[in-house]
Parts: sequence; C-alpha cells; structure tokens
Amino acid sequence: EIDRQVEALDDIVDSLVMGQQWDNDVRVILFVVLRPGLELTEDMTAQIKHLIRANCTPRHVPAKIIQVPDIPRTLNGKKVEIAVTKIIHGETVGNQDALANPETLRYFQGLTALETC
Repeated sequence: EIDRQVEALDDIVDSLVMGQQWDNDVRVILFVVLRPGLELTEDMTAQIKHLIRANCTPRHVPAKIIQVPDIPRTLNGKKVEIAVTKIIHGETVGNQDALANPETLRYFQGLTALETC
C-alpha cells in the first residue's frame, strides 16, 4: 500500500517498507531509490509523509525515510523485506544465492540513521 503511493511520485524509482524494532514497539522505515542525480531533501521527505498520511493512515507514516542506491530483490524480481529486516537488526541473511543483487544488502548495514529517533 505504501509502495504504491510512494512510487507514484516521479522522483522515486523504487522503494521498500519495513518495520524496525524500536523502543518496545515497531516503527515504519521507508527506503527509497531516487532518479539518478537526485538527493533526498527535507521537502521531498515532507511530501512523501504527507502523501502517505493522506492516502493511507497516519500510522503508516514512516518514522524514517532513507535514500539507498538500490533495493535487494530475489531472482524472480520480488523485494526482500525479510533480508533487510534481518540486516538492520544485526542478524545474518542466509541463502544470498537466491538474490538477483546480493551486493545491495551492504547498503543497509550499519545505517546510523536507524540508531536515532
């Protein structure tokens, strides 16, 4: 649901939504891939949050929106939320041979943006 809203924006090429364990709860994290040459700005972040709040629900609004160069996918082209969730929680991702682009997993390791409110 969030993916459809976000990817309807011209500047966003791809996205991945997942939950991060945070403060005895789960917060929504949105990773976005932007068109080449673009950087995620505060204005763009506000636009994305407004769009999600208006077209989904306020509880779907991401706590963090983070730009990444690519989104990991299976060989069949499906996004791999579970692998990214494991990585951001410090767990090991098995069977990386099932990924079309396993090198993208490194983009999600040690993200300092995920260590703050």
